Amino acid sequence: MALEGFFTAGPYDDGDPVTGHYYEVASNDPTRAQVWGYTGGLSYAPGERLTLHAMSSAAQARLVIARDGVVAETALETVIATSFAETPAASSVTGCDWPLAFEMVIPEDWKSGVYTVTLTVPGHQSQHMFVLRAAKPVAKIAMVLATGTWCAYNDWGGSNHYQGLTGPEGGDFAPHVSLLRPWATGFVGWPADAPRIPHASPLLSKPRYPHMDYARAKGISKKYASSGWAAFERPFALWCEAQGIALDYLTQHDLHRDPQALAGYARALIVGHDEYWSWEMRDTLDGWLDAGGQLSRFGGNFFWQTRLSEDLLTQTCFKSTAEVADPMADSNRMTSYWDHPQVGRPAVATMGLTGSMGVYAGWSRCAAHGSGGFAVYRPDHWVMAGSGLGYGDVLGAASKIFGYEVDGIDYTMTHGLPFAATGTGLQGALTIVGLSPATTLAHSTGPQDADAFIGTLDAEEVAQKVYGRIDAETLGIASRGNGCMAIYQRGRGAVFNAASCEWVAGLIARERPVEQVTRNVLMGVWG
Repeated sequence: MALEGFFTAGPYDDGDPVTGHYYEVASNDPTRAQVWGYTGGLSYAPGERLTLHAMSSAAQARLVIARDGVVAETALETVIATSFAETPAASSVTGCDWPLAFEMVIPEDWKSGVYTVTLTVPGHQSQHMFVLRAAKPVAKIAMVLATGTWCAYNDWGGSNHYQGLTGPEGGDFAPHVSLLRPWATGFVGWPADAPRIPHASPLLSKPRYPHMDYARAKGISKKYASSGWAAFERPFALWCEAQGIALDYLTQHDLHRDPQALAGYARALIVGHDEYWSWEMRDTLDGWLDAGGQLSRFGGNFFWQTRLSEDLLTQTCFKSTAEVADPMADSNRMTSYWDHPQVGRPAVATMGLTGSMGVYAGWSRCAAHGSGGFAVYRPDHWVMAGSGLGYGDVLGAASKIFGYEVDGIDYTMTHGLPFAATGTGLQGALTIVGLSPATTLAHSTGPQDADAFIGTLDAEEVAQKVYGRIDAETLGIASRGNGCMAIYQRGRGAVFNAASCEWVAGLIARERPVEQVTRNVLMGVWG
C-alpha cells in the first residue's frame, strides 16, 4: 500500500498498519509544495511573546490563528514571509531548528483556550496548536491538558516513545522527544470519518485495529486516536461549551513549571489518555489536592514517570529500558512505572487508581467482548444521581466508554460491594462506584488468532517490573485487572476518577446517563 502525503516508511517498516513503522516528515526537496510550523512553547499567557518557526517551499504563507471551539474564533489572519529549510534527521528528538517566521505579543483580551495555527501555501496546508492559559482564573474549572502523553505519542519526524529512528541500528523508540516540531496529522483536528479505537474482532480470528488500518490508508498518524487534542480533550471541551460549562485551560507542563498553576481553581479536569507525568507535575497536583482541590478525571492509564528539560521542551522516558539505560536508574526519578519499587511513589497515592492494575479493555483480545461500560455497584452514590441506573446496570455500554486503557486497583468483595484491598498505597479512603474487568494479556488459542501487537509482552513486563519475576502466579496477577469509577479522598481534597480513556465517547454519542454523571461531577456538590 502506497503511503499518502508526506508519510514515509521507516527503515524496518513491514507494511502492516499495526506493526509497521511509517511517519510524517517535511520533504527536503525545496521544489515540493509544503509549509510546516511549530511554536517556541507549548503554552503561553496573555502578554507573553508567541514565536512561530516555519519552513516552506513558498516565499510567503497565509497564517490563521484561531481559538478552537464549537465555532472557531479567528484571532489573527495575516501573511508571513517564509523560506525553505532542511529538516534534520533527528528532528523528533532534538527539534527541527527552523528559522523564526513570526512573533507577536499575545493581546490581553485573548481568552484562555487551545489555539490552532493554520499555515497555507498553494498545494499544501498544515496545522499546529498552542495553549493559552488564563492570566488569573476566570472559569471555576481548569482543564489540564494531557500534554505529557501528547509528546509521547507525537510521531512527526519519525520517533516517539513507541517507535523510532534512534539506536545503533536506527530502529529504536526515542527516550527523548522534542516539542520543537509539528504535531502529527490527526493530533490537532479529528478526521471526520475516522474510527475510534474500541473494536471487537470476531472470536477465533486474528484481531485487527480499524483505526490503524484507516490511518495508514488515509495518510494520518497511526497514533491519531491515542493522543492529541483532537481525540479526547477537544470533544469533551466542545460538549462543555455546548452545556454552558466554562473552562480555563492549562497543560501538564504548566504544573511542572509552576507549583501554583492551579491556585484559585476549586476544581480541575483531566480527560482522555493521561499516561505520562513528571515528578514535579504530581507534586503540584498533590499539593493542590491536599489543600482542598477537587479533581474530575475522566481519563485513564496513569502509568509512566517522565523528566522534562529545564526549558520544558524535551521529554524523557526510557520506559522498559530504564533499569539499564536511564542514567538516573538508581534513583526515584527513574523513568519507569510509577509502581516500580525503585520509584517508590505508587500511582494510587495521587489518583486513587493505577494503570498497572488495569490497562486494556475493548480492543485486541483484551476484554474486547466485554460490556463496554462500568458495572454499577453503588447506585445510591451522589455521582449516579439522576442517571436512572441501579445495581448491576452498566453505565456507558452503548457508546463503549470503557476502554481502551483504564486504571484500577486490587479489591475485595463483601456482600456484593467492592472495597479497595489493603496495602495498595492509598493515602485516603476510596469508594468504588463502578468497575469492569481489564487485562494486559491478549489471549489466544494458537497462532491462528494470536495478536502480534499486544500479545503477552505487556503482562510479562508488568509482572517483572511490579512483582519482580515472571511466572504463572505473577502473570496471573498482572493479567487480571480492572477499571474503576471511584471517589478518592486525599488530604482536604478529592479525586473523582472515571479511569477510562474513552469516557468522552459517551458525550460524543450524547448517551444520557453518561452526560448526567458528567454534569453531576463537574457542576454538582460533592459528597
